[in-house]
Amino acid sequence: MLFVAENAKARILEILSSENKSLEEYFVRVSVTSGGCSGLEYKLDFDNDLKPTDQVFEDKGIRLVTDLRSFLYVHNTTLEFSAGLEGKGFFFNNPNASRTCACGESFSV
Repeated sequence: MLFVAENAKARILEILSSENKSLEEYFVRVSVTSGGCSGLEYKLDFDNDLKPTDQVFEDKGIRLVTDLRSFLYVHNTTLEFSAGLEGKGFFFNNPNASRTCACGESFSV
């Protein structure tokens, strides 16, 4: 399962609205790629192309979709959002990560 914090939900809805996209058509694609200072990094996109092997989750009315490989790294993870002067933007609270970098965009397991 993937989860969405209330603050991330609010920001996702703001972005979708500003881009004239709807929750019925679009979902948040979460993926993990090689790179970053800790070895793996998160990637977030709005997408409307569901692949046959995608894993689909819904929390607080937001659909989160990930491929099977990425799901191994992000299961039970919560997408969060932090604003303000020292805010990180979107970030992941990932219980599977053994190490993360200061920017919050990179991790290792």
